[in-house]
Amino acid sequence: MDENSPREILATLVAERGDNYGALSRLIGRNAAYIQQFIKRGTPRKLDENDRRTLAAYFGIDEALLGGPRHDSVREQSRKNGGKRRDGAPFALVPKLELEASAGAGAVPGEECAAGAVGFDRRWLAALGLSAENLSIIDVKGESMAPTLSNGDNIMVDLADGSDRLRDGIYVLRLDDMLMVKRVSLSPRTGRKALTISSDNPHFPSWEDVDRSLVDIVGRVVWAARVMS
Repeated sequence: MDENSPREILATLVAERGDNYGALSRLIGRNAAYIQQFIKRGTPRKLDENDRRTLAAYFGIDEALLGGPRHDSVREQSRKNGGKRRDGAPFALVPKLELEASAGAGAVPGEECAAGAVGFDRRWLAALGLSAENLSIIDVKGESMAPTLSNGDNIMVDLADGSDRLRDGIYVLRLDDMLMVKRVSLSPRTGRKALTISSDNPHFPSWEDVDRSLVDIVGRVVWAARVMS
């Protein structure tokens, strides 16, 4: 494969960024295997104009490098650096999973498939001490964490911030095979051996002195977003 071909340039960008083929495919509204098939199998032969424009904007490159109309300046740039972006792309894709964490009685975990992805500024994530490869976005179901979190809110979960670093905060967890989002506190009497799992909404139950061995901490909630009606 020609190192200056759109497929090789895209493959290099994906590898350098550590991006996920499936998430990139979802970004352009395609099936999860689309980008991998384009790079590995040459199908389709060239990127659709809208797909090319979206990918170029995401990676911060001229779309000519992905097969768009070439200009002399772009051709010269490609010749000098092999089509590779040296300064890195400013955005990271965080997958949005087809999964709900119940802020209620608890939901049985479903298949953790990516339903899309959301782009975040890498510098913003770094300032928060977060790495994109450890993050996922899921939906909140129920009102037990209101007013902090409401039904339909999107929450970003840091999967690297779990049991080993457990401290007071809001976490996604599994308890009795139920996936839920709750406020977790270390027990003042037993330390790290037991947890208080509570709902911010006073109309929903909380549990004190829960044996930590019964709780699977999935990750810490680090960001939330909601649609304003």
